[in-house]
Amino acid sequence: MSTAEIKQQILGVLEESKVGTLATVKNNKPHSRYMTYYHDDLTLYTPTSKDTHKTDEIDDNPNVHILLGYEGRGYGDTFVEIEGKASIEDSSEYKEKLWNEHLKKWFEGPNDPNYIVLKIEPTLIRLMNDDEGSPHTLEL
Repeated sequence: MSTAEIKQQILGVLEESKVGTLATVKNNKPHSRYMTYYHDDLTLYTPTSKDTHKTDEIDDNPNVHILLGYEGRGYGDTFVEIEGKASIEDSSEYKEKLWNEHLKKWFEGPNDPNYIVLKIEPTLIRLMNDDEGSPHTLEL
């Protein structure tokens, strides 16, 4: 499978799968939680509050791991494993772009000072359980 074909399949998973795990590092151990993801090409974005453990953990160590795509239909579900570097974004550009009505449960609006966006720039993506015999690795 070509690099372009791997990327297209990865983008397909990112388009269909919005909820996945985010693992950060806390005291040299992984710490995982579910997050909602949006993407622009292969860069991922997820809204969160600045007053969470994950923001402190990312400040200390920006290396993260994400799982997206497994929908629970069976052992053959295609999914991606993403290794990347996270950064905390609080510009109005990112906050407006990701704002939606579901966030009203936690934030007053896109200008809420506690509302931030995590930006994850992948360094490596593995495409798992595709029809071509995975894994396929895309190094960035």
